Amino acid sequence: MRRYLPLVFFILTCAVINAQNSAYLIPRIVYVGDPAAMILPLPGYVHDSADIILTNGFPQDNDIDFHRIILERRASGGRLLIEFTAFAPGHLKLPVIEIGGEYFFDLSVTISSVIDSRVSELELSGAAAPLAAPGTSFLIYGTMAGIVLLLLLTLWFALRGRRYLREWIAKWRFSRLFISMRKIERHLYKTLLKGGKTREILDRLSEEFRTFLSYLTENNCRAMTAVELETLPLEQTFKQETNSGFLGKFFRRCDELRFSGETVNGEDITPLLADLRLFLDTVEKTGKSNPGEAA
Repeated sequence: MRRYLPLVFFILTCAVINAQNSAYLIPRIVYVGDPAAMILPLPGYVHDSADIILTNGFPQDNDIDFHRIILERRASGGRLLIEFTAFAPGHLKLPVIEIGGEYFFDLSVTISSVIDSRVSELELSGAAAPLAAPGTSFLIYGTMAGIVLLLLLTLWFALRGRRYLREWIAKWRFSRLFISMRKIERHLYKTLLKGGKTREILDRLSEEFRTFLSYLTENNCRAMTAVELETLPLEQTFKQETNSGFLGKFFRRCDELRFSGETVNGEDITPLLADLRLFLDTVEKTGKSNPGEAA
Protein backbone atom coordinates (compact mmCIF):
# COMPACT_ATOMS: atom_id res chain seq x y z
CA MET A 1 0.00 0.00 0.00
CA ARG A 2 2.86 2.37 0.80
CA ARG A 3 4.23 2.10 -2.70
CA TYR A 4 1.00 3.68 -3.99
CA LEU A 5 1.21 6.76 -1.74
CA PRO A 6 3.47 8.76 -4.11
CA LEU A 7 1.00 8.08 -6.90
CA VAL A 8 -1.96 9.31 -4.77
CA PHE A 9 -0.02 12.41 -3.74
CA PHE A 10 0.87 13.11 -7.38
CA ILE A 11 -2.78 12.79 -8.42
CA LEU A 12 -3.94 15.16 -5.64
CA THR A 13 -1.22 17.65 -6.56
CA CYS A 14 -2.29 17.65 -10.17
CA ALA A 15 -5.90 18.11 -9.11
CA VAL A 16 -4.92 21.08 -6.92
CA ILE A 17 -2.97 22.65 -9.78
CA ASN A 18 -5.97 22.30 -12.10
CA ALA A 19 -8.32 23.65 -9.44
CA GLN A 20 -6.22 26.78 -8.97
CA ASN A 21 -7.49 28.10 -12.26
CA SER A 22 -11.00 28.44 -10.75
CA ALA A 23 -9.97 30.67 -7.81
CA TYR A 24 -12.04 33.85 -7.31
CA LEU A 25 -11.83 37.01 -5.20
CA ILE A 26 -14.23 38.61 -2.72
CA PRO A 27 -14.85 41.38 -3.58
CA ARG A 28 -14.50 40.79 -7.28
CA ILE A 29 -12.47 44.01 -7.77
CA VAL A 30 -9.81 44.61 -5.13
CA TYR A 31 -8.05 47.96 -4.67
CA VAL A 32 -4.72 48.71 -3.08
CA GLY A 33 -5.03 48.71 0.70
CA ASP A 34 -8.46 47.04 0.82
CA PRO A 35 -8.87 43.73 2.71
CA ALA A 36 -9.94 40.88 0.45
CA ALA A 37 -10.25 37.11 0.33
CA MET A 38 -9.28 34.56 -2.30
CA ILE A 39 -11.30 31.35 -2.39
CA LEU A 40 -9.83 28.33 -4.15
CA PRO A 41 -12.23 25.38 -4.66
CA LEU A 42 -10.62 21.97 -4.08
CA PRO A 43 -11.65 18.45 -5.03
CA GLY A 44 -13.37 16.28 -2.43
CA TYR A 45 -11.37 14.42 0.19
CA VAL A 46 -11.76 10.86 1.35
CA HIS A 47 -13.68 11.96 4.44
CA ASP A 48 -14.53 15.16 6.29
CA SER A 49 -12.00 16.53 8.74
CA ALA A 50 -11.61 19.60 10.96
CA ASP A 51 -10.67 22.89 9.34
CA ILE A 52 -7.04 23.90 9.54
CA ILE A 53 -6.65 27.60 10.39
CA LEU A 54 -3.34 29.34 9.98
CA THR A 55 -3.04 32.66 11.85
CA ASN A 56 0.74 33.04 11.95
CA GLY A 57 3.80 31.74 10.19
CA PHE A 58 2.56 33.08 6.86
CA PRO A 59 4.75 33.08 3.76
CA GLN A 60 6.66 36.33 3.34
CA ASP A 61 5.83 38.75 0.54
CA ASN A 62 6.81 42.43 0.22
CA ASP A 63 3.54 43.46 -1.43
CA ILE A 64 1.01 41.26 0.36
CA ASP A 65 0.04 41.08 4.02
CA PHE A 66 -1.68 37.81 4.97
CA HIS A 67 -4.28 37.84 7.79
CA ARG A 68 -5.61 34.29 7.89
CA ILE A 69 -5.47 31.08 5.81
CA ILE A 70 -8.09 28.34 6.21
CA LEU A 71 -8.10 24.87 4.64
CA GLU A 72 -11.49 23.17 4.63
CA ARG A 73 -11.48 19.42 3.91
CA ARG A 74 -14.87 18.06 2.89
CA ALA A 75 -15.85 14.88 1.11
CA SER A 76 -18.21 16.93 -1.04
CA GLY A 77 -15.45 19.34 -1.97
CA GLY A 78 -12.93 21.37 0.00
CA ARG A 79 -11.67 24.90 -0.39
CA LEU A 80 -8.77 27.14 0.54
CA LEU A 81 -9.59 30.58 1.98
CA ILE A 82 -6.85 33.22 1.95
CA GLU A 83 -7.53 36.57 3.64
CA PHE A 84 -5.03 39.27 2.69
CA THR A 85 -4.36 42.93 1.93
CA ALA A 86 -2.27 43.98 -1.07
CA PHE A 87 -0.21 47.17 -1.13
CA ALA A 88 0.84 47.26 -4.78
CA PRO A 89 -1.28 47.45 -7.94
CA GLY A 90 -1.06 45.06 -10.86
CA HIS A 91 -0.86 41.30 -11.30
CA LEU A 92 0.70 39.89 -8.10
CA LYS A 93 1.86 36.30 -7.72
CA LEU A 94 1.35 34.77 -4.29
CA PRO A 95 4.20 32.83 -2.68
CA VAL A 96 3.93 29.10 -2.19
CA ILE A 97 1.47 28.38 0.65
CA GLU A 98 1.98 25.32 2.84
CA ILE A 99 -0.88 24.29 5.16
CA GLY A 100 -1.91 20.92 6.52
CA GLY A 101 0.88 19.19 4.67
CA GLU A 102 -0.36 20.49 1.30
CA TYR A 103 1.36 23.02 -0.96
CA PHE A 104 -0.40 25.58 -3.11
CA PHE A 105 1.50 27.54 -5.74
CA ASP A 106 0.98 29.46 -8.97
CA LEU A 107 -1.72 31.55 -7.26
CA SER A 108 -2.04 35.14 -8.42
CA VAL A 109 -4.35 38.13 -7.91
CA THR A 110 -5.04 41.31 -9.86
CA ILE A 111 -5.06 44.46 -7.74
CA SER A 112 -6.63 47.65 -9.05
CA SER A 113 -5.58 51.17 -8.13
CA VAL A 114 -7.46 54.39 -7.46
CA ILE A 115 -4.89 56.10 -9.67
CA ASP A 116 -6.56 57.11 -12.92
CA SER A 117 -4.70 55.30 -15.70
CA ARG A 118 -6.11 57.60 -18.41
CA VAL A 119 -3.68 60.40 -17.59
CA SER A 120 -0.06 60.31 -18.60
CA GLU A 121 1.28 61.12 -15.15
CA LEU A 122 0.45 59.44 -11.88
CA GLU A 123 -2.27 61.70 -10.53
CA LEU A 124 -5.28 60.96 -8.41
CA SER A 125 -8.61 60.94 -10.17
CA GLY A 126 -10.79 63.99 -9.78
CA ALA A 127 -12.99 64.19 -6.69
CA ALA A 128 -16.54 62.98 -7.07
CA ALA A 129 -19.28 65.59 -7.17
CA PRO A 130 -20.61 66.36 -3.68
CA LEU A 131 -23.95 64.86 -2.77
CA ALA A 132 -26.60 67.37 -1.75
CA ALA A 133 -27.89 66.58 1.73
CA PRO A 134 -31.66 66.83 2.23
CA GLY A 135 -32.67 70.40 3.10
CA THR A 136 -29.46 71.97 1.80
CA SER A 137 -31.23 74.00 -0.89
CA PHE A 138 -33.79 75.29 1.61
CA LEU A 139 -31.01 76.27 4.02
CA ILE A 140 -29.00 78.10 1.35
CA TYR A 141 -31.88 79.97 -0.28
CA GLY A 142 -33.54 80.61 3.08
CA THR A 143 -30.36 82.19 4.40
CA MET A 144 -30.02 84.34 1.28
CA ALA A 145 -33.65 85.45 1.55
CA GLY A 146 -33.15 86.27 5.23
CA ILE A 147 -30.10 88.41 4.47
CA VAL A 148 -31.96 90.30 1.72
CA LEU A 149 -34.93 90.85 4.03
CA LEU A 150 -32.64 92.10 6.79
CA LEU A 151 -31.01 94.57 4.40
CA LEU A 152 -34.41 95.84 3.23
CA LEU A 153 -35.60 96.26 6.83
CA THR A 154 -32.41 98.14 7.69
CA LEU A 155 -32.88 100.44 4.70
CA TRP A 156 -36.54 101.03 5.57
CA PHE A 157 -35.68 101.79 9.20
CA ALA A 158 -32.97 104.25 8.11
CA LEU A 159 -35.43 106.12 5.85
CA ARG A 160 -38.77 105.93 7.64
CA GLY A 161 -38.59 103.52 10.54
CA ARG A 162 -37.27 105.99 13.08
CA ARG A 163 -40.38 108.18 12.72
CA TYR A 164 -42.66 105.20 13.32
CA LEU A 165 -40.52 104.14 16.26
CA ARG A 166 -40.83 107.59 17.84
CA GLU A 167 -44.61 107.50 17.35
CA TRP A 168 -44.83 104.04 18.91
CA ILE A 169 -42.75 105.12 21.92
CA ALA A 170 -44.95 108.22 22.31
CA LYS A 171 -48.12 106.08 22.28
CA TRP A 172 -46.61 103.63 24.74
CA ARG A 173 -45.62 106.42 27.17
CA PHE A 174 -49.04 108.04 26.74
CA SER A 175 -50.79 104.79 27.66
CA ARG A 176 -48.48 104.03 30.61
CA LEU A 177 -49.00 107.54 31.99
CA PHE A 178 -52.77 107.13 32.15
CA ILE A 179 -52.51 103.59 33.58
CA SER A 180 -50.28 104.89 36.37
CA MET A 181 -52.62 107.81 37.20
CA ARG A 182 -55.66 105.53 37.27
CA LYS A 183 -53.91 103.22 39.74
CA ILE A 184 -53.22 106.21 42.00
CA GLU A 185 -56.85 107.36 41.77
CA ARG A 186 -58.16 103.88 42.69
CA HIS A 187 -55.68 103.62 45.57
CA LEU A 188 -56.77 106.99 46.98
CA TYR A 189 -60.42 106.02 46.66
CA LYS A 190 -59.86 102.72 48.53
CA THR A 191 -57.89 104.54 51.24
CA LEU A 192 -60.75 107.01 51.62
CA LEU A 193 -63.29 104.18 52.01
CA LYS A 194 -61.10 102.55 54.67
CA GLY A 195 -61.16 105.75 56.72
CA GLY A 196 -57.75 107.12 55.79
CA LYS A 197 -56.69 110.65 56.72
CA THR A 198 -58.57 112.95 54.38
CA ARG A 199 -55.98 115.74 54.44
CA GLU A 200 -53.17 113.36 53.43
CA ILE A 201 -55.37 111.96 50.65
CA LEU A 202 -56.12 115.46 49.44
CA ASP A 203 -52.45 116.48 49.49
CA ARG A 204 -51.40 113.42 47.51
CA LEU A 205 -54.25 113.88 45.03
CA SER A 206 -53.11 117.41 44.25
CA GLU A 207 -49.43 116.43 44.09
CA GLU A 208 -49.90 113.34 41.88
CA PHE A 209 -52.29 115.11 39.50
CA ARG A 210 -49.82 117.98 39.05
CA THR A 211 -47.04 115.45 38.36
CA PHE A 212 -49.26 113.71 35.80
CA LEU A 213 -49.95 117.02 34.03
CA SER A 214 -46.23 117.84 34.03
CA TYR A 215 -45.42 114.65 32.10
CA LEU A 216 -48.44 115.03 29.83
CA THR A 217 -47.87 118.65 28.81
CA GLU A 218 -44.08 118.79 29.33
CA ASN A 219 -44.55 121.83 31.55
CA ASN A 220 -43.67 122.23 35.23
CA CYS A 221 -47.18 122.10 36.62
CA ARG A 222 -46.01 121.50 40.20
CA ALA A 223 -45.25 125.19 40.75
CA MET A 224 -48.29 126.59 38.85
CA THR A 225 -51.28 128.18 40.49
CA ALA A 226 -54.86 127.32 39.61
CA VAL A 227 -55.07 130.38 37.36
CA GLU A 228 -51.89 129.39 35.49
CA LEU A 229 -53.15 125.88 34.97
CA GLU A 230 -56.16 127.30 33.11
CA THR A 231 -53.79 128.61 30.43
CA LEU A 232 -52.29 125.21 29.58
CA PRO A 233 -52.59 124.17 25.91
CA LEU A 234 -54.33 121.08 27.23
CA GLU A 235 -57.38 123.14 28.10
CA GLN A 236 -57.62 124.52 24.56
CA THR A 237 -56.96 121.19 22.84
CA PHE A 238 -59.72 119.33 24.69
CA LYS A 239 -62.06 122.25 25.23
CA GLN A 240 -64.94 120.53 23.42
CA GLU A 241 -64.55 117.29 25.40
CA THR A 242 -64.01 118.82 28.88
CA ASN A 243 -65.62 121.67 30.68
CA SER A 244 -63.84 124.92 30.00
CA GLY A 245 -61.52 125.83 32.88
CA PHE A 246 -61.67 122.34 34.37
CA LEU A 247 -58.12 122.34 35.67
CA GLY A 248 -58.46 125.80 37.24
CA LYS A 249 -61.71 124.85 39.01
CA PHE A 250 -60.30 121.49 40.13
CA PHE A 251 -57.15 122.84 41.77
CA ARG A 252 -58.92 125.92 43.14
CA ARG A 253 -61.28 123.57 44.97
CA CYS A 254 -58.33 121.47 46.20
CA ASP A 255 -56.53 124.53 47.53
CA GLU A 256 -59.67 125.76 49.32
CA LEU A 257 -60.05 122.44 51.11
CA ARG A 258 -56.37 122.16 51.95
CA PHE A 259 -55.75 125.70 53.27
CA SER A 260 -59.17 126.73 54.63
CA GLY A 261 -58.43 125.25 58.03
CA GLU A 262 -61.80 123.56 58.08
CA THR A 263 -62.30 119.83 58.61
CA VAL A 264 -62.21 117.90 55.34
CA ASN A 265 -64.75 115.09 54.99
CA GLY A 266 -64.87 112.17 52.64
CA GLU A 267 -67.87 113.71 50.91
CA ASP A 268 -65.62 116.64 49.88
CA ILE A 269 -62.95 114.43 48.27
CA THR A 270 -65.22 111.92 46.51
CA PRO A 271 -66.43 114.45 43.88
CA LEU A 272 -62.83 115.42 43.16
CA LEU A 273 -61.88 111.78 42.53
CA ALA A 274 -64.93 111.36 40.28
CA ASP A 275 -63.94 114.50 38.30
CA LEU A 276 -60.40 113.18 37.97
CA ARG A 277 -61.68 109.84 36.66
CA LEU A 278 -63.90 111.58 34.11
CA PHE A 279 -61.05 113.84 33.02
CA LEU A 280 -58.69 110.88 32.49
CA ASP A 281 -61.27 108.96 30.43
CA THR A 282 -62.04 111.97 28.24
CA VAL A 283 -58.45 113.04 27.67
CA GLU A 284 -57.18 109.50 26.94
CA LYS A 285 -60.03 108.79 24.53
CA THR A 286 -59.37 111.99 22.58
CA GLY A 287 -55.58 111.76 22.68
CA LYS A 288 -55.19 108.08 21.66
CA SER A 289 -55.42 108.96 17.97
CA ASN A 290 -52.50 111.38 18.34
CA PRO A 291 -50.75 111.46 21.71
CA GLY A 292 -48.67 114.42 20.59
CA GLU A 293 -51.72 116.67 20.89
CA ALA A 294 -51.79 116.09 24.65
CA ALA A 295 -48.63 118.15 24.94
